[in-house]
Amino acid sequence: MCRFTLYLGPTIRLSSLVVEPEHSIIDQSAHSRSQEDPLNGDGFGIAWYTPKLRAEPTLFRSVTPAWNNTNLLELARVVESPVILAHVRAATKHGGQSEANCHPFRHGRFAFMHNGDIGDFAKVRRALLATVSDAAFDGVAGNTDSEHLFALVVDELPRALGTGAARLAHALAAAVARCVQLGRDHGTVAPSYLNLALTDGECAVACRFTTEVDYDGESLWVHTGRVYVCAGGVCKMLSPDSGHGCVLVSSEPLSDDPGWDLVPRNSMVLIEANGDTRVQPLAV
Repeated sequence: MCRFTLYLGPTIRLSSLVVEPEHSIIDQSAHSRSQEDPLNGDGFGIAWYTPKLRAEPTLFRSVTPAWNNTNLLELARVVESPVILAHVRAATKHGGQSEANCHPFRHGRFAFMHNGDIGDFAKVRRALLATVSDAAFDGVAGNTDSEHLFALVVDELPRALGTGAARLAHALAAAVARCVQLGRDHGTVAPSYLNLALTDGECAVACRFTTEVDYDGESLWVHTGRVYVCAGGVCKMLSPDSGHGCVLVSSEPLSDDPGWDLVPRNSMVLIEANGDTRVQPLAV
């Protein structure tokens, strides 16, 4: 499985997520605390938005381990953004090591990442691709289940209802429902683990979801506050119990400061552009 972190709020440097925290995404790539295998060294990726320059996110991805990439450290020191997605990868049998298979993935102004896998993916892959639009199909550049899952999301976005985070949540929930139904239709046995994050650079949505009956799924945490700061090697969220404007969603807490809440099983976290955050069930 993989690890990921999503940030939405006032502009910060990439290093505030990937380098400086006690349990940063780089630390999680080598020392995951919530997995039997602590290594997530099969590549990494960062997506960040620069609203004054372009609506689409910029990607930096590599097949090297995050802890061993000096270019990542150099970029992280100087690049700033109000919306950041960071991902470290543990490759599964569904795909090998290539930059095309590294998260996050991009389609227009949307960025997406996944922790987990689609159960018995080989049984549903061809049928899944047959159900999506040409635009969604053409966006599948790699061969992992994650890109195919994003194709379902891309396919759902044009008909998603609502605005802001509600629209993203509608598309994400519909994609998860389609994925689960494809598994049922093709007799899959292995459970699916679908911890997902999706943003358009203004608002965002993330989910913790699994079809396994007696397991809550891969871990996912959320932390809200007014300002996220890193100083002297210590990173923390200020005023976690009041105010709005800054949200972190992460596979594992980045630090030991209070305010981290575990997202319930089969639930979604909706984050509006102003930082308002709510959690709601994801039922399929």
